[in-house]
Amino acid sequence: MTESNDNMDVSESQIASHWREEEVIEPKAGFVAQANMSDPAVFDRFGLDNFPEYFREYADLLSWDQDWHTTLDTSNPPFFNWFLGGKLNASYNCVDRHLAEAKNKAAFIWVAEPEDEGDRVITYQELYVRVNEFAALLRDFCGLKAGDRVTLHMPMIPELPVAMLACARLGVVHSQVFGGFSGNACGDRIVDSESHVLITMDSYYRNGKLLDHKVKADEAVAQAEKGGVKVDKVLVWERFPGKYSSPTPMVEGRDYIVDDLLKDFRGKRVDPVSMPAEAPLFLMYTSGTTAKPKGCQHSTGGYLSYVAGTSKYYQDIHPEDVYWCFADIGWITGHSYIVYGPLSVQATSVLYEGVPTFPDPGRPWRIAERLGVNIFHTAPTTIRMLRKSGPDEPQKYDYHFKHMTTVGEPIEPEVWRWYHEVVGKNEAVIVDTWWQTETGGFIGTTLPGLQAMKPGSCGPGALGIYPVILDEDGNEVEPGSGKAGNICISNPWPGFMQTIYGDPDRFVETYFAKYNKNPNSKDWRDWPYMTGDGAMQAADGYFRIVGRIDDVINVAGHRLGTKELESAALTVEAIGEAAAVPAYDELKGRVPEIYVSLKPGYSVDDDIEGQVKRAISQIIGPIARPSHVWVAEDLPKTRSGKIMRRVIAAVSNFMDVGDTTTLANPEVVEEVRLMVQSAKVKAGQVPPNLPKEVQAELMRFGEES
Repeated sequence: MTESNDNMDVSESQIASHWREEEVIEPKAGFVAQANMSDPAVFDRFGLDNFPEYFREYADLLSWDQDWHTTLDTSNPPFFNWFLGGKLNASYNCVDRHLAEAKNKAAFIWVAEPEDEGDRVITYQELYVRVNEFAALLRDFCGLKAGDRVTLHMPMIPELPVAMLACARLGVVHSQVFGGFSGNACGDRIVDSESHVLITMDSYYRNGKLLDHKVKADEAVAQAEKGGVKVDKVLVWERFPGKYSSPTPMVEGRDYIVDDLLKDFRGKRVDPVSMPAEAPLFLMYTSGTTAKPKGCQHSTGGYLSYVAGTSKYYQDIHPEDVYWCFADIGWITGHSYIVYGPLSVQATSVLYEGVPTFPDPGRPWRIAERLGVNIFHTAPTTIRMLRKSGPDEPQKYDYHFKHMTTVGEPIEPEVWRWYHEVVGKNEAVIVDTWWQTETGGFIGTTLPGLQAMKPGSCGPGALGIYPVILDEDGNEVEPGSGKAGNICISNPWPGFMQTIYGDPDRFVETYFAKYNKNPNSKDWRDWPYMTGDGAMQAADGYFRIVGRIDDVINVAGHRLGTKELESAALTVEAIGEAAAVPAYDELKGRVPEIYVSLKPGYSVDDDIEGQVKRAISQIIGPIARPSHVWVAEDLPKTRSGKIMRRVIAAVSNFMDVGDTTTLANPEVVEEVRLMVQSAKVKAGQVPPNLPKEVQAELMRFGEES
């Protein structure tokens, strides 16, 4: 692409893409030989001619109390229901049914952040006992019943899946809020879900510090009360049972220590409540600060079938494997691929309390070596963090992964190669997955025993999923055209959310209104799901996700995806992390600015700015050359490790950065602000007072969906 303005008619969804196609890499023969799915006939079985019945293969992995009579109910699109007439219980499917042959097998191995604290191994039998006892407590002490909502605000401890499975046993809908979120954020979600019981914890470790978590419960209850919802009971688990470890006092008559209550429920057993397949299992709220969070409601039968199937065939989990999903249960990844998916296929899962780099970046590989982990699942954010802080650490440890997943956002080819060659030791197959909170499970990925890997590309649609790229007018963007557009899913699938809790109109408007030509149609073909992501499709059918549609920098009519800018920056050897944001420019409208942090051993003196600018100009073109490259010791991140592009976009544009108290490293924001704004003031580059619509656009930039 040139610097001329001859591309002003590029459609809003057609993000210019300049990434070269990478070579494919075939999985090792040893992996293929043991893969859960190595039969190429599966692609014919999951052909659209067999839709929707092919999803029976996933549903048949579960134990049903009652068979379904309708695989897909399309009577009220886009509110699709799966396996109508069927009944089952998620807790039973994850725990009880494994006891006959695997009661003494580890369900979870919990690793505390302090390295001198011993592991906790929870067998399927112990999990069964604990889930039953807590379910009895929820039913008999809290008065909860099927259909009620409960809010959980818990860190990464075994008591979290216990609480989730206890709710599922009763048919109670759980809403887990990421432990790193503030009490106010938790309170807002309590209001939206209208829950009257909060399950939390006194404290937990993060970066070597025992954090007070109970204080957030008090804030959440107060925030909920402002919203008109009264929390009747706060159940507090203790990080060290028998020892309350928070300086925040308990509130008499409202707050209860769980272990004190459990004494009255020892040995209790609760029959799992047989739930209709379409009954809600949980709410998972999307994050974001510029709009009300969306409560994605997931079903029992459809969701559990989908995560069981994808755990077995895409994660390739066998009962004898040791599987580690290095994510947080507070996100959809943790729900689907730490709790419900792996447990439904009788996995042994590692749970880790703390941060990846504590006390040093060798920690994950020590854990993997010690526990014999052979399946590793994490996000590009974590991979980049480990690549930056300890690029040679994996080579020091004798672990061997057969399979590695990447999840959560597109992974840059340079980072993919490090993951494959260094972390995976050129042995492991990589499954690069694309999916969302809304989708419940993987929707774009390679089937590891049958399809080749391609760095930077998630792969084709998952089994039974038929993605399509559409332009603004709903026309299909042809594979191999080199053009990006809005990636949509043309057909329903069991893992997809049922609705936005309490707001069905927003559900339709957000996900379906753009491309639905006939709101009265009962034909599922008329209701493509708009994911909100931009993508392009290669001639071989593989998709490359180029980022959120909103995360595009429009430079003089040329729409540049942030992910390709960041990927180009990361080809510079010294760069550990990169974030691209738009800065206001009176001539071009917006110009890209790049924020980077360096790997150990490099300094700003190494002409970092020049190297990054040259790399971006060579890989993408002169139009993409950033106006500034800012080198910082660290970049502001969420507690889940994502760089807060919204915050640094505000810094670049001299805008209010908003609330930064929930960041993992809020002190970094002021350091970055002083560096950037001082330099711009000195150079006479202070932008004018921005129009309100420009400020609104920039404040939306980089938000999670």
